[in-house]
Parts: sequence; structure tokens; C-alpha cells
Amino acid sequence: MRAFVFTEMQYPFVDEDAHESVRVTLPNEIYDPQVGHELYKRYFDLYERADRYGLDIMLNEHHSTATCVEPAVPLTMSILARTTKNARILALGNPVANRRDPVRIAEEMAMVDVISGGRAEVGFVRGVAQEISPANSNPVLMKERMWEAVDLIVKAWTTHDGPFSWEGEFFHQRQVNIWPRPLQQPHPPIWIPTQTASTARETAERGYTVATILNGAEGCSRIFDAYRESFVATHGAEPAPDKLAYLGLVFVAAKRRDALEGARAVQWYIQHNKVAPQFVNVPGYFDAATRAKMLRAQYETGSLPSPIAHLAWASIEELVEGGFCFAGEPDEVVEQLLSFHARVGGFGNWLALVQAGTMETDLVAPSMELMAAEVLPALNRELDS
Repeated sequence: MRAFVFTEMQYPFVDEDAHESVRVTLPNEIYDPQVGHELYKRYFDLYERADRYGLDIMLNEHHSTATCVEPAVPLTMSILARTTKNARILALGNPVANRRDPVRIAEEMAMVDVISGGRAEVGFVRGVAQEISPANSNPVLMKERMWEAVDLIVKAWTTHDGPFSWEGEFFHQRQVNIWPRPLQQPHPPIWIPTQTASTARETAERGYTVATILNGAEGCSRIFDAYRESFVATHGAEPAPDKLAYLGLVFVAAKRRDALEGARAVQWYIQHNKVAPQFVNVPGYFDAATRAKMLRAQYETGSLPSPIAHLAWASIEELVEGGFCFAGEPDEVVEQLLSFHARVGGFGNWLALVQAGTMETDLVAPSMELMAAEVLPALNRELDS
């Protein structure tokens, strides 16, 4: 089992009650660049500590929002490629369906891979609904556009005998001939995060790593089962554990009381993500049946349903029981992970959301250190036995 630590780099000093949405429409006059400077120092310090502790690093990218002031994952990766030594650096991910030029993404990720000495792992995402408007993207056929972009990027990474041209449904490129090319051959590992079984199947067909986020043991099992079924049908063998990844909230402490308190602080992540309904239920983004269900729920309840709304104010004990959170003393967290591992049929990548809101380095770093020094070794001894 590998462990990747993650923070979404929030700007947490926002009065949500005073605004319709913290995504898309929140005016950036609220953002204090000097405060932001200090926050970036905190976030990069956490990642550099993760490297020193022997943990890997996960990053993501979002736009026009206070919930994630990391609008360019290649920039973050490139900084960490120089300031860290051993950690794998995972982007989860590049929103390729919202980017106009996949070849530029291929170049960026190849450069990071070379700078880091071959430590880049590259995730690709369709992009969330609320970023369609600020990206000025067409929500129709976004998944198809994503897969074509991924195929073009892979071809750019793996073609070394001169330029090629690409004439696809969505992208038209001439003289594709990227410099530099990736250090890892044939290319860096590719990840696809998803909450749907259909995308899990498509990911398995291509042999990429699937990741699923905060959907508990039941939802994770559904994704993993679909992936395994498709992987066996396509490749004739069971996928290796490192082809499967799961993200949950994580906090480890020497005393259970402190661990639960820390986990409640991490829970901030799912309590403060206010989005106006017009940016969620975007025509063309969801299939017709899903959109109709959402509109019906909005009519009946006055708000759009959120797949994680029930997690926002649940007790930490409930989150642990459902597999949304791993929290406690080191031996407790080991048992929680072993139980979850068995419930979902196994996986090889533990994505740990370790920081949220105003949590400072002195609070988060000891939890990460216990993950690395006590939880992971004990977990891997049990899994290897």
C-alpha cells in the first residue's frame, strides 16, 4: 500500500452566509494576497514534510473558487519536483475536457517528469460542472472530449520519430513533436478519478489506475467491481492492487480524543463547498435521467441533492463506520484500513485528505508522521502476511 497526502489548498476565510456561492461568483476582492502567500507556504511545507516522512503527494486543480486556490496543477507539480526528493507527485488531475490544447498538457507533464527524475503520476479529469461556465466550455460530450484528449496526450508522449498530425472529433493538431519527452517510459502512470461505474470500466479497458473519492465502502465497491470486471474482460487477468485507489478523510494521533478532534477539523472540507444550483445542474453535463432526477429533487426540496451532503455534519464515528474517514490512534487506523480493504476487495493506493480549513502545520504534520512511521508499516505487514 502506498499513501498519498492531499490538501485542496483552500482559502478558508470566507463568510459563506453572505454569498450565494463560494464557487464561480464569489468576488476576488475577498482574497487577501498576503494571507494567500502565508497559506501557500503552509501547503508547500506540508507536502515537503510528506516527502521527508516517506509519503507520496497528491495534488488537484480547480478554478474560480475559494475552495481550491490551486488553479494550475502543473505549477504546483513543478515546484515540488525541485523541492522534494523521493515522493511520487500525483496530479488528480488535469481537467483536459476544459483545456483547449492537450499537447500543451503533454509538454507540461513531460517537463515535470524530467525535472522530478521520473516521479510524476498524471491524472486526467473531465472537470466538474461548476467550472464549465468560467471555462466557457461546452458541457455536451465532455467525456468523449476527455478521452480523445487523453489519447492525444499519450500519443504525444510515445511518438519519438518526428512530428505527427492529429485529426479527431474535437482536436486538430499539426506537427506534434513535444520537447522534452517524459523520462518514464513509455509514459508516466495515468490515473482517472471517477464516481461512476461506466468511467471505471472505460479506465480499466485502457489499463489506467482508477481512483474514487469519498464514496464509502459501498460506493467504492461498486466502482472497483466494475473496474475489475472490465479489466479481466479486456486484459485476461486481475488488475494489480496499484491500479485501484481510494480517498478518505484522515487524522491520526497518539490519543483517540485528539484524533477525533483532528478529524472533525478535516471534515471542514465537506462542510464548506457552497455552490449555486445554476452551476451544478448544467444542461448537457449529466445524462437526461440524472438531470431529471436532480430537477425533481430541487422542485420538491428547494435545493439540489449533493452526493456527500449527508457527510457534512455526520459524526466522525459514522464516517469511520461508512469508510469515509480513517481516524484514531495508529493501531485503530490500521484496523479501519484493513477492514475497508477487505470490504472493497483490496486496493493499493491510499489517498489521505489530511488538511482542511485553517488547520496549521503543527497540527497536521504529527498526524502525517504517525501515518508514515506507524500506520503504513503495520498495514503493509498485515497485507503481506
